Amino acid sequence: MNNLQKRILTSLIILPLSLFFVVKGGYYLFFFLMAVFFIANFELLTVFNKRSTILILDLILILSLFSIYYLANGITLYILLWAIILCVCSDVGGYIFGRIFKWKKLTKISPKKTVSGVLGSFAFSLFSVFIIHIIAIKPNLTDNFLPPMNSLINFLDPKYFFLAIIFSVVAQVGVLTISYFKRVEKIKDTGKILPGHGGIFDRIDGLMFVVILAFILINLNVFW
Repeated sequence: MNNLQKRILTSLIILPLSLFFVVKGGYYLFFFLMAVFFIANFELLTVFNKRSTILILDLILILSLFSIYYLANGITLYILLWAIILCVCSDVGGYIFGRIFKWKKLTKISPKKTVSGVLGSFAFSLFSVFIIHIIAIKPNLTDNFLPPMNSLINFLDPKYFFLAIIFSVVAQVGVLTISYFKRVEKIKDTGKILPGHGGIFDRIDGLMFVVILAFILINLNVFW
């Protein structure tokens, strides 16, 4: 099994499992996030050597896990689900466009990142708005698994497409930030727990930054 096949298989297991805990919320989500925290910290302490790097990444991790737990309650759960879907779309779009078009390299921090990949991330991130809109308006799904939707959120409002681009930028900056710290430590992955992906930080690098921004914007009433 090659690396791409491992990556796809791992995603097909991890993504639904993570969404299950997010939607269930409460103690399910709390213990899931605690597991992520301890595994990620094990990675930090065994892979990274610089104390400043460990402290910075741990702070980002803690803020992101707190943001996820905060957002996974009531109507803001839709924003959290959108953030997760958007990050997945951004990653997929960047990978597909980067492999097909192979334009100019974006930065030396992450040699595989290309300008075409950035554009692909933007395009697929916009598509995430339609996905969350369908989820939000589907009555059976809302009644059985998600809190009731109300008129506070209309994902087809133009501002959500603008926010999709902003979130995609933040997700990609997050990926490059973690890549920078890995490059400083001269390592490829932060761990091996996720076949095809590496470690926890390799998988949630962009999401950490997006959920923190989502938490800030919600408290500024940007979404309403």
